[in-house]
Amino acid sequence: MSLVEKYAKVASGLSIGQFCPPACYELAGQKFDFVIDTGEETGDAILNFIDGTKVEWCMGASNGQLKVEDYECRKADDLTYLVTYCIEGKTPRENHTWVIDKEQSLVTFFRCSLGENPYWPYIVESHFGFGYIKREGVEHADYKRHGFTEDVKGTSVKWVYGHELATVHVYHSTNWYRIGYPKDRQMSKEAEAQNEMFQNILKELPSSDEPAYYVKIKEGVYLVSVTEQNMEKIIGDKIMFRSNTLCFLDNWNRMYSVGRGFGTSTMEGKESQIYVMIGKYGVPEEVDESFFTNPNPYLV
Repeated sequence: MSLVEKYAKVASGLSIGQFCPPACYELAGQKFDFVIDTGEETGDAILNFIDGTKVEWCMGASNGQLKVEDYECRKADDLTYLVTYCIEGKTPRENHTWVIDKEQSLVTFFRCSLGENPYWPYIVESHFGFGYIKREGVEHADYKRHGFTEDVKGTSVKWVYGHELATVHVYHSTNWYRIGYPKDRQMSKEAEAQNEMFQNILKELPSSDEPAYYVKIKEGVYLVSVTEQNMEKIIGDKIMFRSNTLCFLDNWNRMYSVGRGFGTSTMEGKESQIYVMIGKYGVPEEVDESFFTNPNPYLV
């Protein structure tokens, strides 16, 4: 038996996490004081990485109330880290994701929470703050921050998450994206059937447009966040993946990305939490011009 025959089904079972790189433990033992002075989420913050899996954190550092969570960390390049954790015991659920940019001594804070929308309790809302890493005895005089950008507009790319899992992202607007599926992808009959199922479900939507945020971290490195809000409102009970938010730290210099997924599943009538680390690589993909020009049916 070939190794492909032996292990391919095991790899497929990892789904969107198949190509996720190993966890990064480089931040263990380090403490960061942040000044988040721009955006919706502002104030002092602390991240104290106790070891490779536990972090103490505090928003509003003057309160001094440090909480401990299990965290995940992945790297986009040598000095840029994606750190994420879910707040244990908080209802509705909440996820914090940080981009720690040691090269420029900057930080992005990204808070995602359920339950803010009284009409759609599964919908995930996103809130951003931008700031810098405070260093004792060193004044941070530079006013530049990570921030929202139009750089990615006009881009289409095939992101490959596993040997049988790939999607096409079309960044047609500064606040929206569209999704498609590659036509030339070789896959097993099982994966083909699942792919066809998702495509048929998407046909029930006016379009695949979903809200998106694009943040420039540095040249060639962008934080991209997309959230399945319209899908949840229209066919959430059919798709069973309920308003998941996916954020990716994309390294375009190397055409790869690390990220995390956060949301809820109601597969087989059972509600379960989704929280998964993701890795993917990019392949140039041409799409029909209509992906960029069709009007967004969710806007007036």
